[in-house]
Amino acid sequence: MAKPRRGREPRPLGFYLLAAFFGLFVLFLYGPIATIVILSFQGPNGGLTFPMNGVSTHWFHNLFEQQAVGDFGGALTRSLSLGLIVMVVTVLFSVAAGLGFRHRFRGSGVVFYVAVASLIVPSILVSLGIGLMFNIVGFEPNWYSSALGAHLTWTLPFGLLIMFAIFNRFNRAYEEAARDLGATPWQTIRFVVLPIIAPSVIGIALFGFTLSYDEFARTLMTAGSFNTLPLEIYGMTTNVTTPVLYALGTLTTALSFLVILAALGAVLLVQRRRARQGSDAGAGV
Repeated sequence: MAKPRRGREPRPLGFYLLAAFFGLFVLFLYGPIATIVILSFQGPNGGLTFPMNGVSTHWFHNLFEQQAVGDFGGALTRSLSLGLIVMVVTVLFSVAAGLGFRHRFRGSGVVFYVAVASLIVPSILVSLGIGLMFNIVGFEPNWYSSALGAHLTWTLPFGLLIMFAIFNRFNRAYEEAARDLGATPWQTIRFVVLPIIAPSVIGIALFGFTLSYDEFARTLMTAGSFNTLPLEIYGMTTNVTTPVLYALGTLTTALSFLVILAALGAVLLVQRRRARQGSDAGAGV
């Protein structure tokens, strides 16, 4: 005789409360983004609020035309250029510092705390201090000089902390095996260390680019006469009365997602390549 099938046990009340809280969190997080994306497709006569007056891509075409309130294309180009420079410098310095701090040296603790101290200083004070310093020494603040330094005070500490965490659990046996096989120090770093830490390096690059790309406070007093994209958007909020502002928000959001997807794709590619090399080595043995 077949046993009666037991029904699924009811979930506790706490599950539904947590599910409702999570749903509200997702709505709060992505609701404004979804609203901006929808309103960016207003018709040519559309406004900044619902209901929508037609559907078109008019405001995306209008985005890079000459505007009365600013230069969107130039601001976007400057933000992308600054973000890429910050990304490269952050990766190089973080990896070099991570390798250097693997060996104790006199004053290493002081150097570490000085390097990460900027994380606890208000960003606007960092921006104000760097801007004043440039003015005192007679240099005009610019996005490629003073703003670059201000952004590095924000991205480098994150890169350093990530690399310190990675090297704290790094197995030195791989390096010892490479040296036993006759590898030079540079060959050990290039062919052993860097491939192992490659996913973390990609993560640092993503951190460096995204933190710089949307940084506002540390750019406010250091960008000089030419705005980056966050400063341009801030200026637009008090002047623009068309959905071109939403089109810009949609474009920058899409760009951010593309950067994240590219970073994830790079990590997957590195992991797949490492797995393939491991299988080839196993087959050779």
